[in-house]
Amino acid sequence: MPITDAQFKLGVGGVAIVLAGVIASGRFCGSVAIPPKPTMPVFATGTESALIAQVAAAPAVYKDYLAKDAAEAGVPVPSIEDMGRELAYHFDDKRRILEVGDRPITVVGLTLAVSRNDDALTLAIVNTTNATVAYHVATEPIPTTKCNSAQSLPFNAVMLTRGAKISRVECSWRAGMSLAITRVELVEVPPLSAWYISQVPPPLLGIEPRIARGHRAERAAICSAIPSHALESGLKSGEIVWRDLVDFYARYRCQTYQFPLTYRAVGKTSP
Repeated sequence: MPITDAQFKLGVGGVAIVLAGVIASGRFCGSVAIPPKPTMPVFATGTESALIAQVAAAPAVYKDYLAKDAAEAGVPVPSIEDMGRELAYHFDDKRRILEVGDRPITVVGLTLAVSRNDDALTLAIVNTTNATVAYHVATEPIPTTKCNSAQSLPFNAVMLTRGAKISRVECSWRAGMSLAITRVELVEVPPLSAWYISQVPPPLLGIEPRIARGHRAERAAICSAIPSHALESGLKSGEIVWRDLVDFYARYRCQTYQFPLTYRAVGKTSP
């Protein structure tokens, strides 16, 4: 809808105030949509909200966030070019059935073993790669009844450092139970990306509630754990997958930037 010169000037004035607040505090209130890579987006101008979004996504502002966040995390400051590079991704979607007592298996650098822990069926996961990774191990307990009644064990459902080992509860134990491993995937992440992802609640990465309920991270998640209906719909339809979400949050701080529904992982050629 057309706006008057007075409205436009008022909008520009509002942006100046917002930008001053950003420089002073280093944080924004709310989220902004951004493009698939850390570059200047194209926004329609003419309204205050659009102008504010343009300022928030500007390369200079993004670069300032990288410097401040790296200082807080105690890691080297990456360049915008570094943050735009493709991340090493590995996956295996072969279905495997593991039972209690079976020998551990290793899939794309993660060693998996099933065991019984009192009244629970548990899965042990060890990162045998030489990198810190964001990881996703999709499973299906067989049978699947009463899987949320067992008390969960605390573990990191999002990140594994090199050599890290976790145990997670899959389901309440029943005689003859087994566990289907349906998909294993991981993304190798550099230091600041690992720090960014560690702050993201599992639901925002598409991790199912049965698994996410036991999540504990060294740094508490500081972003909303409630995914939008549009994101849930995209995950359900398969248009958005775990890799897309991890790739985005490896590059952008979740407390400022909101996942754009059209975002796809850099270098991705297939779902």
